[in-house]
Amino acid sequence: MSSVSESLNVFGEYYNIINGERQRTTKTRNGIDPATGQSLPEVPVATENDVYNTVEAAKAAFKIWPLVSWADRRRAILAYLTEIEGLADDLARLLTLEQGKPLIFAKMEITSALDFSRVLAKMELEEETIYSDPDRKTVIRYTPLGVAVAIVPWNFPIQLALTKIVPALVTGNPIILKPSPFTPYCGLKIVELAQKFFPKGVLQFLSGDDNLGPWLTAHPDVAKISFTGSSFTGKKVMESASKTLKRVTLELGGNDPANIAAVAPKIVEFSFVNSGQVCVAIKRIYVHEDIYEPFLDAMVAYIKTLSIGDGLETGNFFGPVQNLQQFTHVKRFFADIENEKLTVAVGGKNEVRPGYFITPTIIDRPPDNSRIATMEPFGPIVPVMQWKDEEDVIARANSTSMGLGASVWSSSPENASRIARQLQAGSVWVNTHLQLNPSAPFGGHKESGIGHELGLGSLKSYCNIQSLFLIKNPI
Repeated sequence: MSSVSESLNVFGEYYNIINGERQRTTKTRNGIDPATGQSLPEVPVATENDVYNTVEAAKAAFKIWPLVSWADRRRAILAYLTEIEGLADDLARLLTLEQGKPLIFAKMEITSALDFSRVLAKMELEEETIYSDPDRKTVIRYTPLGVAVAIVPWNFPIQLALTKIVPALVTGNPIILKPSPFTPYCGLKIVELAQKFFPKGVLQFLSGDDNLGPWLTAHPDVAKISFTGSSFTGKKVMESASKTLKRVTLELGGNDPANIAAVAPKIVEFSFVNSGQVCVAIKRIYVHEDIYEPFLDAMVAYIKTLSIGDGLETGNFFGPVQNLQQFTHVKRFFADIENEKLTVAVGGKNEVRPGYFITPTIIDRPPDNSRIATMEPFGPIVPVMQWKDEEDVIARANSTSMGLGASVWSSSPENASRIARQLQAGSVWVNTHLQLNPSAPFGGHKESGIGHELGLGSLKSYCNIQSLFLIKNPI
């Protein structure tokens, strides 16, 4: 395994990107490698003045970028994505170092991000004529909103950044990327790579502390906020945005159920991928009483075959959770095991080792009102519950304020489809999970979000809709 320093030095130092230039800041901070606890290189801490300068540069770019033809905007984006692809291996190592996920999954994130982004870049919002006669025509068209801000979490920092950046740019909006303070490195570098493909101010980057998000969401000249993160923070974003009627897209948390008739290993993988740090991972598992015991045994046996360790080491399925705050949050669920007298099928006690590693854990039949069944751990610990009556299990699955994703697993496609259509979630899968399509909208019901990413609608979310009435002769 090559050294950490070799992986980092490929990209040199880390700066904010403002108006096409690398900008230093007086104050800096260090990220942490979650597998080792070691400090990563210094990154900038933006000031309120940096926010002002960045928004001013974006406003200037908005006078230019929408005038570039859609075809030329697309051409620039596709060339930019090719540039990222050429550095995919180095970016994957950097992603593992800052986020913790095993290298194989880091590479998969970058590949997926590029594939999705290319599909989005090739979409177009064409003018639609809804009425026409020799004397008049009525046309619906889409015009860019203005300065956009993308606020990206730490679990998929490249995937979520690009799937916000591309719809904004292709529709003519300049955009500012604000990463999580825990994972700023890849985002900074993909924005730095972009500068030779776009005019100054079209795509910018700000790294900062907890002040940065509120400064951006409150800025009166920001027209659109696209936020992915917790429901708690999403509500604060919406509150701030409402003061100037900013458009918002909020992709928030989930507590996703699965009704399972088979394929225990697949359920394990969809529950524990990225150490459970996926907003739409399976987080509540309902198993019919007729197969409950053998199915639980199969899950436990499969988990025991999966190794835990540094994501840069070959063969590990479980990396660390991403940061100390999340590590502390997930460990609280282990305290519930004793306090609530829960039954553990596997795991249950966290091994002490360097880094933010959590022992994969399954809780056997906890009460429906227990914390593990009602809250989102966002870590490798899941409850498995038993069910008998279909109407009852659907009600239990829907009895949450969240509604991001769900899946139904059954040897009867007809039964599975019937149940799937009754689940209150933005994405529902049958006999799979987490399989997204860049042409299909992705978003949540209830407190899991407002609006959606992906699909043609994600492009529309960066636009105003305009009805254009064209009359040949004055009337």
